[in-house]
Amino acid sequence: MKTIEKKYLIPFILTTSLFALWGFANDITNPMVAAFQTLMELSATKASMIQFAFYGGYATMAIPAALFIKKYSYKSGIILGLALYAVGAFLFIPAANYQEFTFFCVSLYILTFGLAFLETTANPFILSLGSKETSTRRLNLAQAFNPMGSLSGMAVASFLVLPNLISDKRDAAGNIIYSTLSEAEKADIRLQDLAVIRDPYVAIGIVVLLVLVVFALTKMPNTAKTEKDNTAKETLSNLWRNTVYREGVFAQMMYVAAQIMVWTFIIQYADNLGIDKATAQKYNIIAMVMFLSARFISTFLMRYVNSRTLLAVFGIGAALCSVGAIVIVGMPGLYCLMCISFFMSLMFPTIYGIALENVKTEDSTLGAAFLVMAIVGGALMPPLQGKIIDLGTVMNHPAVNFSFILPLVCFVVIIIYGFRAKKRL
Repeated sequence: MKTIEKKYLIPFILTTSLFALWGFANDITNPMVAAFQTLMELSATKASMIQFAFYGGYATMAIPAALFIKKYSYKSGIILGLALYAVGAFLFIPAANYQEFTFFCVSLYILTFGLAFLETTANPFILSLGSKETSTRRLNLAQAFNPMGSLSGMAVASFLVLPNLISDKRDAAGNIIYSTLSEAEKADIRLQDLAVIRDPYVAIGIVVLLVLVVFALTKMPNTAKTEKDNTAKETLSNLWRNTVYREGVFAQMMYVAAQIMVWTFIIQYADNLGIDKATAQKYNIIAMVMFLSARFISTFLMRYVNSRTLLAVFGIGAALCSVGAIVIVGMPGLYCLMCISFFMSLMFPTIYGIALENVKTEDSTLGAAFLVMAIVGGALMPPLQGKIIDLGTVMNHPAVNFSFILPLVCFVVIIIYGFRAKKRL
């Protein structure tokens, strides 16, 4: 059976481009936590509010997005999502001018209103473009283009942003010079560095507007139409009774939390080994290449291995690598941290597909919204990891290493979900 039917090929390609767009936003933002920590002289906990604002936008807007799509169409949801994405990106201009950390957080919060619309729309739309039997495989294929956008965001951060931040320059001993400067000197550096951070967001805002025009001019199939339209109360009742779906929402929250922690704090992990931010981000890029490669590998393996079993097996791999990152101090620990990305590759789309597999068509839009809302895990857990990192040491062990016990717990939840979902199949 074909993964993508010919009549849906153009809508599939266009919608798949959105996965790359929100991947770019996610992964240019992750290293900004470390950049703002140095530039604005913040604690790891305060700097991680970038992630709280970014992923908090998903939690705020996922349900309104679902209700909007339910009333109008997938296409309308995509267009509104792109518009909000662009507005948030352009707000980086006044944020840089005012040099206010809170303003940047607000800009990202609004930007992710748009991402919430896009994810709430694009994921179920991809699932609907063909037969239910191939839906999880189709979503894995579309999601494979998400890390391409992520790689672009990481590359921009690694080669255009982080190396050009004067605030991260170090002396011969590897210490950051910025902290020793006068307030007047710091003010000049802040002005320049915030402009460096601002420019990629403005550029992606322009790209997003161009994509919006393409979608506005393209006819898209309305696959959301059903003979019956449940009330919100009926839908919530149906979703709550669906154990695989209900547990899937929690597993998705744990996965996103683990992903954001692994990709955000790899820079602090490397910093503890005396590696500067720009070089540390290159390790993150290698991890993303592994993530992208494994996404295609896992999509292929799903032809022969049940997706639930594969999810549990990859969860075990991620958990073992997390143990390595916690226990081993030095470069081997960093390599373990990078390898987690290989095993995370299939988790988001597979949990998503499994959770929605037996959800009724008329309940799928709101069902998808709660799975997108589960991205709030990326807002809640990083500040907690930041608090652990700020301790410096835990039981004479580097706190940054110990902090990865949080992703380990998340992966254990995912392993359990994979096996429980397989048992119910």
